[in-house]
Amino acid sequence: MRLMHLLSLSALVLLLGCPRTGGGDDDDDDSAGSTSNLVVMETTMGTVEIEVYVDESPITAENFLAYVDSGFYDGRDDLGATVFHRVVTDFVVQGGGFTAGGAMKDTAAAIENEAIVSGLSNTRGTLSMARLSAPDTATSQFFVNLVDNLFLDPQGSTPDGYAVFAEVTTGMDVIDAMGAVSVDGSDAPLTAVVINSMQRQ
Repeated sequence: MRLMHLLSLSALVLLLGCPRTGGGDDDDDDSAGSTSNLVVMETTMGTVEIEVYVDESPITAENFLAYVDSGFYDGRDDLGATVFHRVVTDFVVQGGGFTAGGAMKDTAAAIENEAIVSGLSNTRGTLSMARLSAPDTATSQFFVNLVDNLFLDPQGSTPDGYAVFAEVTTGMDVIDAMGAVSVDGSDAPLTAVVINSMQRQ
């Protein structure tokens, strides 16, 4: 059952479109020109620090950091802050694609899946790219593993696996709290979990 959830992580979220409320953050000076691999994400449920693995997953890391720097996730792009729109208890929390109002944001081109070459595993606290069933279809959406989901690694649920590119270093309690929120029948939180700020430190 959990395999079916993940194989359609990106596909099913297209059907959610639930009304959501939330806000953005207009403090966009700190990340300008930054080359840090540490990202601080402030959400309506608390603050999370993320270490991005630029050496192990360079394509995926560069893609993620480009979205961070552009203000895509927190709405500094003036197109709306994104939310964690999908929560599956004891599995993953997924975000980075929909605005607080329920609109799906336009993204850059899909990237190559680095799951096999990186050697990184979908352990608790890691961030991985959400995608369609085809391997090279990830864009902006990512998920945080709430538990060790080793079956998401290459040769697990699929030959190609799901590409890990970062890890939560501080604030896993916030992620756990997200994983415990009440959701509707499509796994969408009943109360929006909004990314208010997401910038390199």
